[in-house]
Amino acid sequence: MRLMSTTVLAALSALSLTLATGAFAAPPTGIETALADKGRPAEDVARDAARKPADMVAFAGIKPGDTVIDFIPGGGYFTRVFSGVVGPKGHVYAMVPQVAAAYQATLTATIETFAKDHPNTSVVIVPLGSLSADKPADVFWTAQNYHDLHIPFAPDAKPIDMVGYNKLVWAALKPGGLYVIVDHVAKAGATDADVKALHRIDPAVIIKEVEAAGFKLEGRSDALANPADPHTANVFDLSIKGKTDQVTLKFRKVG
Repeated sequence: MRLMSTTVLAALSALSLTLATGAFAAPPTGIETALADKGRPAEDVARDAARKPADMVAFAGIKPGDTVIDFIPGGGYFTRVFSGVVGPKGHVYAMVPQVAAAYQATLTATIETFAKDHPNTSVVIVPLGSLSADKPADVFWTAQNYHDLHIPFAPDAKPIDMVGYNKLVWAALKPGGLYVIVDHVAKAGATDADVKALHRIDPAVIIKEVEAAGFKLEGRSDALANPADPHTANVFDLSIKGKTDQVTLKFRKVG
């Protein structure tokens, strides 16, 4: 039997090592595909370092095929990310409370344009204090807005019964579904007056209200934490804007 050449043996050895170590490039995940989308607005890409979308999607457990409600989506940053992650077999509902007309237009214009070109994304306008979707969701998400429901959210808005609201979230989720809240952190014991002045909320208040609706706290991420934030400035103050200490809480619908 002829001996294999040194070159062939080396190639086979290299192939064996590649297979053993998994060195072949892995197929892209939903989040990689979403973030690599050339159609993402430049301002979204610029915010990635601060908003850490890969960490957020991983913590929330959002995956291809999921149904996600993005409540009070603002300019649609996470709506666009989630749309890319869930893919054609999933769906994202950008759910916007019905408030003053001018404010409403600001909230929905950009997302409605995006949704026209993305069949897996819908913009849903709901009366303030209610929720509505065609089917139950795997994940109900709201970022930097839970505190707004404690205070006049817009010129014609009123504070909401938060336990009652969280029960609506419960009803909007599948059994075992996840409720994920990201918000600016206030000092322990902060009142609604502090929420109104600073647009921050004590995480303990969120936990108490959501658990009172039947949810179980499953996890907490400090991916967006900033220990240097003194928690005394309004989140729109230039001294802290874009750098606030934020908490991410994950609750599960159980029982």
